[in-house]
Amino acid sequence: MAGTGADELMGKNNVTGRNTKKRRNDRLGNQMAIVGITLVVFSLGVVVNVKSASMKKRDQEYQAREALLQQQYDQEVIRADELKEYQIYVQTKQYIEEVAKQKLGLVKPDEILLKPSDGN
Repeated sequence: MAGTGADELMGKNNVTGRNTKKRRNDRLGNQMAIVGITLVVFSLGVVVNVKSASMKKRDQEYQAREALLQQQYDQEVIRADELKEYQIYVQTKQYIEEVAKQKLGLVKPDEILLKPSDGN
């Protein structure tokens, strides 16, 4: 029976050795998983940071373009108002008389034209 007791002790040590090795493997696996997850989270953080900087730059470009377009719009609104005023003006009798005098050389019946002389 003494032999069976020694065999039992060796069996327990052998099982304990396997459990210790299994625990080490489990710890190593857990550590590798933690390292892997940390790397993934870090990578995601870097990607988000880079994209954020890119988005901020694009936003600034859009704001500058918006300001330029707003300025152009304001200028066009002013120009449209001037054209409306001019359209009203060209329909007046005063404008028609001016064009007739300048382009056609017409005068009113009671007007006298004085031409400069060519003499020295």
